[in-house]
Amino acid sequence: MQRTSLLLLAAAAFLSAAMVAVHAGPPPPVKLSPDFYSQTCPRAERIIAEVIQSKQMANPTTAAGVLRVFFHDCFVTGCDASVLIAPTHYAKSEKDADINHSLPGDAFDAVVRSKLALELECPGVVSCADVLALASRVLVTMTGGPRYPVPLGRKDSLSSSPTTPDVELPHSNFTIGRIIELFVAKGFTVQEMVALSGAHTLGFSHCQEFASRIYNYRDKGGNPAPFDPSMNPTYAKGLQAACQDYQKDPTIAAFNDIMTPGKFDNMYYVNLERGLGLLSTDEDLWSDVRTKPFVQRYAANNTDFFEDFAKAMEKLSMYGVKTGADGEIRRRCDTYNGGPTTSPLPTTQ
Repeated sequence: MQRTSLLLLAAAAFLSAAMVAVHAGPPPPVKLSPDFYSQTCPRAERIIAEVIQSKQMANPTTAAGVLRVFFHDCFVTGCDASVLIAPTHYAKSEKDADINHSLPGDAFDAVVRSKLALELECPGVVSCADVLALASRVLVTMTGGPRYPVPLGRKDSLSSSPTTPDVELPHSNFTIGRIIELFVAKGFTVQEMVALSGAHTLGFSHCQEFASRIYNYRDKGGNPAPFDPSMNPTYAKGLQAACQDYQKDPTIAAFNDIMTPGKFDNMYYVNLERGLGLLSTDEDLWSDVRTKPFVQRYAANNTDFFEDFAKAMEKLSMYGVKTGADGEIRRRCDTYNGGPTTSPLPTTQ
């Protein structure tokens, strides 16, 4: 009898453990950590920094380009290097999306160079997603911005959609309300959105992105004006002269921050108060009651901007990351190790 009871107890314990295992689900994902490569590739950050710093010194627009690529990557299916995949005859990628056509080649080249250097020292260890995240931080600090933590251990994506970026990313002609909706849907606050917009302190925009503000402008009532009246008149006239041939040459561009275009600082917000915002979405940050208080705060206090930008960038870098079997460590950043997970494109006869 006692033996039977012990057997029943053992069986009950086994069943209980089995039930716990069933309800426990899959094991928790690998936790990201700034020290993720301390044993497997201890010089990873130094290698990336050396390559990126050299690239930036040779091509000063690299910083703005890498930051833009990083944002376009993270905001579409998460920070998983899906934007780095090159399209092929068999499968399109995020690079085929209209909004990604203007992503600069220098930015992709910076990541590729970093990955090649890493593969020589510790092959198959550091993901392209981590390279992009670290490169972004290097360039922010190199141009005068804040240093922030970058937890590591991301995997690279197994797919890259050619249509999702045009849906998920904010466009230069979007209303501020629509942009806020995009950020809020991904778990970001209005303040975080305004702080991340401060990255526009670097880089440039092509004339076609703001042409409607300086040519054939009409106000909300349909009345014509020489340019958007919210713009500083001298600034608007200068842009009209600089962009007069933009339809013949679509590469003509203007700095996002006319005052300190190569320095990461809060001048972007100061410019908005002075009517020196380049894009309509920039101006909207100043005119909209939901965002104006944050613009005023950052324009008045560079330290506050740096602190909030650092927190927002760390949060952005963790958005939608892939770990475990959800991704891979690519040998090359522009192609999957085993081919895309999407079906090949149909061939024409």
